[in-house]
Amino acid sequence: MPPTQTNADLAVAGELRLAVMRLARRLRRERSSGDDLSLTQLGTLSTLELHGQLTLKELAAHERVQPPSMTKTVAHLEEKGLVTRTADPTDGRQVLIALTQAATLLLKEDRKRRDAWLAQRLRHLSSDEIDILRAAAPILERLRQQ
Repeated sequence: MPPTQTNADLAVAGELRLAVMRLARRLRRERSSGDDLSLTQLGTLSTLELHGQLTLKELAAHERVQPPSMTKTVAHLEEKGLVTRTADPTDGRQVLIALTQAATLLLKEDRKRRDAWLAQRLRHLSSDEIDILRAAAPILERLRQQ
């Protein structure tokens, strides 16, 4: 039986939710102003970077969207020259989606810009605060994966 949630647990959850949402929103604003990719499209590129080439079905599963939605997303990314489609060598009915060099560069530059923004903000924190954030990062990642 899971432990009972207390008012303190709910208060921490609310504070954490709000802080994470605001930080995520601020980081999104640091994306390139000339980049007209949606968050779904950017997430799709990041998934391909992490997992390598995937089928549309696999990609949709990773992104937790329906395959028809992923088909539209991939079509847009392909038009922009950010992904390629190739026949699956083991199953001719399947198509594999992979990143182009342009997409890899776009992701690298996007991360570089947002990391620089965040690093600038971290300079205003104490070493103890930095240590707390370093310890919290894997915990936040675990929460994201649950």
